[in-house]
Amino acid sequence: MELLIKGSTELNKMFMALQRTAVSLRHDFGEVENLQQSLRGARDFVAKAASRIEESILSDLLLVRPSAGLLTPEITREGDGRDEFVLALSGASNFVRGNPHFAISLALRSNDETQIALVYSPIDERLYYAENGRGAYVYSAYHSARIRVSNITEPSELTVAYNTSDNRPMIGENALRTGCPAMDLAWVAAGKLDAFVSDALDYAEIAAGDLLVREAGGKIEMMADLIATNGKVEI
Repeated sequence: MELLIKGSTELNKMFMALQRTAVSLRHDFGEVENLQQSLRGARDFVAKAASRIEESILSDLLLVRPSAGLLTPEITREGDGRDEFVLALSGASNFVRGNPHFAISLALRSNDETQIALVYSPIDERLYYAENGRGAYVYSAYHSARIRVSNITEPSELTVAYNTSDNRPMIGENALRTGCPAMDLAWVAAGKLDAFVSDALDYAEIAAGDLLVREAGGKIEMMADLIATNGKVEI
């Protein structure tokens, strides 16, 4: 097998599965843009698209680890009890509104530890990926580059993304809400954000981002809130 990205054969097979799924997802995105006069219709369409993602990618993933289980926000399939694929469409509310900022989050866990993580943006075809103990990378236009968290420590200079429902004060002058937690975590890993603060999220949406942040040198805590930082600031 010719490797597309730096990493293991399993990582590359998972990326190929994402690419195949992304083809239909980009088509679906074009269709949903025509449904904006009816948000209910768009939401129904996106829900069906998310279901198709799970169905289309599952057969490919089972070629990687045939006996693995599957965890998504909607589905839990038991496997061998050792390996599990964790899959989610992150930023679905953006998708519904024809906003291209959404991503597929995919992780492979073995013995309750994430080994491979991918966060893929189907529209701009940018992939953030990591393997346990091997660092974090971004892939775009046939080129991989290692990513690391930012070095910013001054609170006034921080860029922090939020996914919270309360009215807590936001830190820094560059607070933002993107609506795509998986990509927010990838951006913390890549130094595009200094931190991400969120209400509790479905684990399927953040499993890949968790490994990305840690492999890029950052820190992530999942308690009442989820807080990911560059490891140099306290939020």
